[in-house]
Amino acid sequence: MKLLALDTSNQPLSVALMDDDQLLAQTTVTVHPKHASYLQPIIESLMTSVHLDPEDLDRVVVADGPGSYTGLRTAVTTAKTLAATLNIELVGISSIAAIAANILTEGQLVTVLFDGRNDNVFTGLYRIKNGVPEPVIADQHTSFDQWVPQLVATGESVVVLGDLVNFEDRLADQLKSKLITLPAIMSIPQAQQLGRLGLTMTPVADVNAFVPRYLRLTKAEADWRKQHPEEDSSDYVEKV
Repeated sequence: MKLLALDTSNQPLSVALMDDDQLLAQTTVTVHPKHASYLQPIIESLMTSVHLDPEDLDRVVVADGPGSYTGLRTAVTTAKTLAATLNIELVGISSIAAIAANILTEGQLVTVLFDGRNDNVFTGLYRIKNGVPEPVIADQHTSFDQWVPQLVATGESVVVLGDLVNFEDRLADQLKSKLITLPAIMSIPQAQQLGRLGLTMTPVADVNAFVPRYLRLTKAEADWRKQHPEEDSSDYVEKV
């Protein structure tokens, strides 16, 4: 199976081409946040480098959230367009699970923190089983102070990856010897890991209906609900 994997969910951008579980080519860029300008040229360059045409692809795998709203839309829109125009399979993978997949220690608990501002985080807790992160606590948007006690309550050592600058001291204070931190490179998403996870996942049934998992209302949605408290809470997009 020829597979294209895309992750633009946060500042790093990572694209990989795979043939089943064999990595053919990968590009990861961490310094250019304007993913909409760089994603398509990188895809084209990688395809050329391994002598593949778009028609050779069987599946596209995309990090579908949580993360930056703009970043998520960039990769998801690209993945949907490719899947629809090439009539190939589309798979969405948690952006958090994709980073947790950098850890291969069997049985290890791994959490990934994306800074959600105002002392909030996008996060989830995973356990590595047979080389794959399996969810223990579902991905969510929550306050840091509500999340860390859940990690402490496991009673186990936890690898913590992601955006840790604003949280390191409190993590160390509360998790103590149970905290495992690793070099920053382990927190960078690698599209090959995304592709590895997506290789065996069931494709989405309806490509057109596939949307990012923001895990938090966009500002437009929040404003709409404030202005229309009498309305139901179904998909905001369907109301406009």
